[in-house]
Amino acid sequence: MENNSNQLQSSIVRSPSRFRRVCVFCGSSPGKNPSYQLATVQLGKQLVERNIDLVYGGGSLGLMGLLSRVVHDGGRHVLGVIPKTLMPRELTGETIGEVRAVSGMHQRKAEMAREADAFIALPGGYGTLEELLEVITWAQLGIHDKPVGLLNVDGYYNSLLMFIDKSVDEGFVTPAARQIIVSASTAHDLISKLEDYVPYHSGVASKLTWEMEQQFEHSTISDIAR
Repeated sequence: MENNSNQLQSSIVRSPSRFRRVCVFCGSSPGKNPSYQLATVQLGKQLVERNIDLVYGGGSLGLMGLLSRVVHDGGRHVLGVIPKTLMPRELTGETIGEVRAVSGMHQRKAEMAREADAFIALPGGYGTLEELLEVITWAQLGIHDKPVGLLNVDGYYNSLLMFIDKSVDEGFVTPAARQIIVSASTAHDLISKLEDYVPYHSGVASKLTWEMEQQFEHSTISDIAR
């Protein structure tokens, strides 16, 4: 009976995910609480068990380095996108998986977003928060319909969620837009919620319109440069 139960659990864990690649924002520091590192390992193992590849910021330090090693050691593809100027500071020792060097932070975020089917934020600092809020804003504007998740380890993001709830109360964020953010305290629960996410649509800017504008801006800048 126990063997049957284990086989059933295994089949559930290994069922196909709707995501091919997930982008994870996280700190280049490990943080003071060991729970952050434990949660990072658990997230990496969840990605491996669900056959999901990783897109991340390309660093080999802190939670970024830990996550990439877990996913890579588990046999999944790892894509690190990192600005050339940050490579001496955030890349140490042997690189992990595929490393894509880009010109700057804007291109880094654009590449990560383009490659991923969903976004997850682990605990991190200014950079993590900036990346997270940008993809949330893009979802609100209708630029993408990919789910955005917070791995709220030991309540790390409680204050941020309270701030957003306050923004709803004060009329700066609509109740519907509040639902863009999916949060959970464990990797398993978070990815399960993201799998069931129903996209938020505001109708402000279609993805196609946004891509056309970006291409036009790039062409204009290139013309000016010439």
